[in-house]
Amino acid sequence: MTSLVSNNLIQDIDFGFFALVDPDNKNDSKLDQIIFTINNSNFSCVLVGGSSISDSKFNHRLKKIKNGVNKPVILFPGSSNQISQYADGILFTSLLSGRNPKYLIDEQVRGVELIKKYNLSVIPTGYLLIGPENNKISVQRISGTMPLDFNNKENILHHALAAEYFGMKYIYLENGSGSDSSIKPGLVNYLCKNINIPIIVGGGIKTRKEIQDIKEAGARFIVIGNLLEENPDSNFFSSLLD
Repeated sequence: MTSLVSNNLIQDIDFGFFALVDPDNKNDSKLDQIIFTINNSNFSCVLVGGSSISDSKFNHRLKKIKNGVNKPVILFPGSSNQISQYADGILFTSLLSGRNPKYLIDEQVRGVELIKKYNLSVIPTGYLLIGPENNKISVQRISGTMPLDFNNKENILHHALAAEYFGMKYIYLENGSGSDSSIKPGLVNYLCKNINIPIIVGGGIKTRKEIQDIKEAGARFIVIGNLLEENPDSNFFSSLLD
């Protein structure tokens, strides 16, 4: 399964949806329904992770997700404390949009021993936080970094190219959990025309039109998180992601 996750992400999926599940206690009452909806909707993979975990039950919830879903489970950790054997792989991200060494390299170094121990498939990903300065999303609060100005496409491109030249396999454009708006399709299209690695888009995506526009702009994967947690209805997602 380890190599399968990596190969599927890189080679086998022309376009796909990722379900993002926050393994915190806020989702305990609806985790069974979230799992059911993931299994019965057009999700390719499940990302599990959050900016912070308020209790000690991360592994308990992750194990439940891993045992319950019929898709690959990929860690999307907010810190090195969110690395576990109950997953198939990990988005090994560096917050390249910020300059806080904790999220550029420190947490990554702290996590490598467990990644190696658990033989997780590693998916190197350049993580770019995009948006206005007053968009106080959880990633911004936790990381202590400012987002890249969404109007400065050239600067965003330079960060994306830096990720590509570092050898990273994906760019993750993030508006953040709880964002009021999604990444603009024009930005996605601009980057797709100027870089050679696939783009993952997440944060604030709520409508079928947003999904279609971002897909047509060239994104390889679209991440759905808050919407799934707020309304884990399988009929709704079967229609939304068809």
